[in-house]
Amino acid sequence: MTQSTLELELLRTFVAVADQASFGAAGRQLGRTQSSVTQHMQRLEQQAGVSLFHKQGRQKALTDAGRQLLRHARQMLALNDDILDRLRDNSLSGMLRIGSPHDIADTILPPILSHIARSAPNLRLEIDVGRSPFLMDDLHRGKVDMIISTRTDPTLQGFALRTSPVWWICAAQYQHDPSQPLPLVVVDEPSIFRRVALEALEAHNIPWRQAYLASNLIGIKAAVRAGLGVTARSMEMVGPDMRVLGESDGLPRLPDVTYYLWVRRNAVNPLVQKAYELIRTSQGL
Repeated sequence: MTQSTLELELLRTFVAVADQASFGAAGRQLGRTQSSVTQHMQRLEQQAGVSLFHKQGRQKALTDAGRQLLRHARQMLALNDDILDRLRDNSLSGMLRIGSPHDIADTILPPILSHIARSAPNLRLEIDVGRSPFLMDDLHRGKVDMIISTRTDPTLQGFALRTSPVWWICAAQYQHDPSQPLPLVVVDEPSIFRRVALEALEAHNIPWRQAYLASNLIGIKAAVRAGLGVTARSMEMVGPDMRVLGESDGLPRLPDVTYYLWVRRNAVNPLVQKAYELIRTSQGL
């Protein structure tokens, strides 16, 4: 009888689900969508040949087989990471400056930083969290070595890290009234989220008013949590004190947004290209 092989990538997702006690939270930790996490768990159950979860109220809890697999999964992942760390070239050293937008600084960015730290422990990391258009300017001026951005630029070298849905987001207690102009919470220009929101509202002849103008995501979150209005942002912004409005609320569907990793072509510092290839390989590219 041919034995199935457990994929380490699926086991890593499984451990994240067990640690976070939520498919959605595990997805945010790993930089994946909730549907991707669900697919991973379905494939893992097929490979294991047993059920790993059972319903417990509105949550999914581990079965006895799931708890047993969790112990082995942690051991297998620790052994895998230890072997790779020992085989990697630890000569990669110096300073790497990475720019990241606020909205994915605690979702897409952490797994990338963790992978770099494991694979190149002698590399020092400097993180600059800001807005995508300004990070792009910083990259061209050489203030940072690589960035994660929603912007595209054919003069740069890069690849797509993740595509996320863009949602209409409001506070959990916010009372939506479709008969009134939509109170928008927006960031000042330039902003891809501001642009797609206004284009969608104008295309569907939905009246709106500017309820709050912010200069960064911190201000956007504060205004939304205060119930001042609705904003258009990627799914990464949604917290437990927020909810999503959709077509059933009279609002149009918004286009997805893609986050890219960019570096300058022919960067003078050789460690930038090495770190870039390290991240690219970790994404299976």
